[in-house]
Amino acid sequence: MRNTVRQELVGRQLDEQIAARFPVGQRLRILDVGMGQGTQALRLARAGHTVTGLEADPGMLAVAREALSTEPAGIRERFRMIEGDGRDTGVHFLPGAFDVVLCHGVLMYVEARDAMLAGLARMLAPGGLLSLLVRNGDALAMRPGLGGDWPGALAAFDTDAYTNRLGLTVRADRLSDLTATLAGIAAPLHAWYGVRVFTDTIPNEAEPPSGASLERLLAAEDRAGRTDPYRSVAALLHLCGVRG
Repeated sequence: MRNTVRQELVGRQLDEQIAARFPVGQRLRILDVGMGQGTQALRLARAGHTVTGLEADPGMLAVAREALSTEPAGIRERFRMIEGDGRDTGVHFLPGAFDVVLCHGVLMYVEARDAMLAGLARMLAPGGLLSLLVRNGDALAMRPGLGGDWPGALAAFDTDAYTNRLGLTVRADRLSDLTATLAGIAAPLHAWYGVRVFTDTIPNEAEPPSGASLERLLAAEDRAGRTDPYRSVAALLHLCGVRG
């Protein structure tokens, strides 16, 4: 359920920002950096856009290629996959080559965050959209606190590091820091949302409800993710910058 909430909300938010910035029906050039299994990239290719997925993990690439293989020929023709690291976009692409760049669930693994973001911004044409999904560094105490892990909650107030559900120690990012970085790379923050305000503590294996129950859950998460103060304590932040 956690992944369903994440993908559904980010997809809705991304569609909202694309619709606000580009003419209806325009086929966009989209780069998905750290594409993973390709959920968002494939969704955007189905919508008619030309998509390039950049992914360093061969296993994830294999999953994405298998998913793409079942799609109609027209979608397969619009979707290109490249094995590569998001820190090396300049090796693979020319500056200004894309209208939209996605970087979802990647920055927490990157030490030189600002340098990578500057590289991603260079990939955008003027007016292009940069979509980032990061762990919320201002809400790290929420998950352990709601789970009754008081030592973990207290420790989380004084750090930007956390152990994710894969058992890896990675970095969370704060809204104020990323706002400053985006301004400095000429892709200032245009809009931001919270993702998983209510459902972050649900066990990994929990399945989502179906039908009307799922729609109500998503409606509540969607409303919280765009409403203060709820969005500030979401597990994830979805930030959208616009290239000047």
